[in-house]
Amino acid sequence: MNIAYIIIAGIAGLLAGAGTIYYILSKRTEGKASQIILDAKDRGKQIVKSKELEAKEKFLQLRNDFQKETKEREKELNMRENDLRKKEQSLIDKMNNYDRKSNELDTLKTTINQQLEVINEKRAEVEKIHEKQVAQLEKIAGLSAEDAKKDLVEALQQEAKTDALSYQKAIIEEAKLSANKEAKRMILQTIQRTAAEQAIENTVTVFHIENDEVKGRIIGREGRNIRALEAATGIEIIVDDTPEAIILSGFDPVRREVARLSLHRLVTDGRIHPARIEEVVEKTRKDVEEEILENGERTVIDLGINGLHPELIRMVGRMRYRSSYGQNLLKHSREVANLCATMASEFGLDPKKAKRAGLLHDIGKVPDEDSETPHALLGMKLAEKFGENPEVCNAIGAHHDEIEMTNLISPIVQACDAISGSRPGARREDSEAYIKRLQDLEKLALGFDGVEKAFAIQAGRELRVIVDSDSLDDKSADLLSFDISQKIMKEMIYPGQIKVTVIRERRAVNYAK
Repeated sequence: MNIAYIIIAGIAGLLAGAGTIYYILSKRTEGKASQIILDAKDRGKQIVKSKELEAKEKFLQLRNDFQKETKEREKELNMRENDLRKKEQSLIDKMNNYDRKSNELDTLKTTINQQLEVINEKRAEVEKIHEKQVAQLEKIAGLSAEDAKKDLVEALQQEAKTDALSYQKAIIEEAKLSANKEAKRMILQTIQRTAAEQAIENTVTVFHIENDEVKGRIIGREGRNIRALEAATGIEIIVDDTPEAIILSGFDPVRREVARLSLHRLVTDGRIHPARIEEVVEKTRKDVEEEILENGERTVIDLGINGLHPELIRMVGRMRYRSSYGQNLLKHSREVANLCATMASEFGLDPKKAKRAGLLHDIGKVPDEDSETPHALLGMKLAEKFGENPEVCNAIGAHHDEIEMTNLISPIVQACDAISGSRPGARREDSEAYIKRLQDLEKLALGFDGVEKAFAIQAGRELRVIVDSDSLDDKSADLLSFDISQKIMKEMIYPGQIKVTVIRERRAVNYAK
């Protein structure tokens, strides 16, 4: 019993202590909570006041901005209003000015009408007076006004025709003088600006040897070596008594070059027999073909010509081994190309196209196969085949007048070809043919009536004709010069051009005794 009471009393004491502790703690918690609430209320009031202040500042800022914007818009509106007022005033002024000018115009129209009426009245009076004067003049002169007018018109027409003929003749003479002077200037300038070489070629090549013992080795036993060499090259090899020299004769310069180089290699090597000869000739021919291509490429590069077909380049290289009247064809073509470029520049044309036509104008002379077609037409066909410009093709085909010229480059190529071929030393001509041509020139001129003497001078470049002054007048002399030049063009073949000069001289001779 005591233990139970003790336990119960202990529990009751514990509970009472716990309650006391709880009560004390709850009172302390309530105090702290009240303090926290009070602090929170104070902070809330501070925050509210702060936000109210910020809101007031923001409001003031917005109100200031609005007032500023409002003032700016009012200012802009005032400016626009002023502009509109100025424009309105300007329109009013213009309308007033228009009304004033309209009134002035009406007044001016009235004045003009009045003056026109006065003028018409005066005109009518003048016409009456004119009719009276014309009638009086007709009575005095015995002619009607129409007849007088007709006579006056005829006289004026005749006078105008005479003056026109005189002016026409003067203009034609001046134009001829200017044209000849300008043409001579351009040609001389072109020739002077182009350096030319004296290029005389032969149909034989002399092969020099160290001693005459080599001749026997070249001939071979019973002549088999020389026969094999001639058969392989197509060149006639002449071994005669000429000391230390063997002559290679043939019309084809390429063949002569192949024969010369082959002979040089055989002599240098020392092995000369038919099998070796054929081997060396074949190798030399290939080397010459390569050299031909290199010559063509070098020529095209030197002249600055681009885009030329490889086959045309090869033909240009072959020109080095061709000659025309003793003039090397490649040198002639290069010279013509430079002349064409210079002359085309003087005329304001394309110098590159002219240079191209000048270089290719004689490619018809170096085809791989012989043809009966004239070389100008053959060259034109080759140029067309390999895609050359139509103007270049026409210049090639027309430089000997086989076809009609269709552009300005064609006569330039023709003129430059004549300049290159006819300059002194350019070409070789057989002396007998040269003398016969001069004799034919003089004989042709002597065949005309009134010709007393004829002399071919300047190496056949000029024909001087002396006529009888009694049988021919000045106009007939002009006509004679023209007829002789036309007959020369039709009947004779000659390089370049021939100047025909007719001299009519009248001499009055008396003797003082």
